[in-house]
Amino acid sequence: MIAYLKLARPHQWLKNLMLYFPPFLSGAMLQPGLYQKGMLPLVSFCLASSAAYVFNDTLDAPRDRNHPQKGGRPVASGAVSPLAAGVFSLLLLAAGVSVSLLVPGKFFLFVAAYLAVSLCYSIKLKELPVVDLFCIASGFVVRLYGGGAAFGVVISDWLFLSVFFLSVFLSTGKRLCEKGTLGESAGDHRKSLEGYPEGFLDLAMALTGAAVLVTYTMYSLAKPPLVYTVPLCTFGLLRYIMRVKAGGGGDPTDALLKDLPLFLTGLSWAILVAYCIYR
Repeated sequence: MIAYLKLARPHQWLKNLMLYFPPFLSGAMLQPGLYQKGMLPLVSFCLASSAAYVFNDTLDAPRDRNHPQKGGRPVASGAVSPLAAGVFSLLLLAAGVSVSLLVPGKFFLFVAAYLAVSLCYSIKLKELPVVDLFCIASGFVVRLYGGGAAFGVVISDWLFLSVFFLSVFLSTGKRLCEKGTLGESAGDHRKSLEGYPEGFLDLAMALTGAAVLVTYTMYSLAKPPLVYTVPLCTFGLLRYIMRVKAGGGGDPTDALLKDLPLFLTGLSWAILVAYCIYR
């Protein structure tokens, strides 16, 4: 049972809190019944994302066995057989889709889009440089619009751009860290890493990080009190870059949970945003 729970990667469910960004930033979090309204969308995305993780781990098991960190994953280590993992993935998929159908409106379409991109990514797209970054980033954007659909909130253009560039920035950091950690054997573990020329990921990270600051600043100027959260955003971006370059790991969830300065920055940002919007 523990192996199956580990296979579902529950710590990655933190990403699904993106569903609550639209009501949180629009000032709707205190509306009666909002949390009950958001329960089904959250459960649906948790199940769907776990199904995608299990499927991806099953396909990657042969390569993961020789990976310094991923070798301990349930399928790669032999704790869960590929057949059992495949069945588990299908059960999670069926449950996630079923729950999404209970949510009014077009929410189901965003869950379906997430699953479609995840499927294509696991089968082929993760091998293509740059395309793999956009696939990972699309997961965050789909969650954002899924939250907008579930809570009936319109997503502004600047918020879309901020989340998109932030997602590509984090994805680039993850790939840069993998390339640095694995060294010459990087291509053996992840084919797309072979296609990134030396210095490209550093440049892409700097470019997208700057784009995050510009687009988030424009978004905050439309909601004047939020402009005071821009320095926190700047600190968070720089801290993440420093962590990646120091070899501390580029996974966004792990970075947020295991890096105390990043965690405190994220928490402070949420508190300050809440104060600016709900005071």
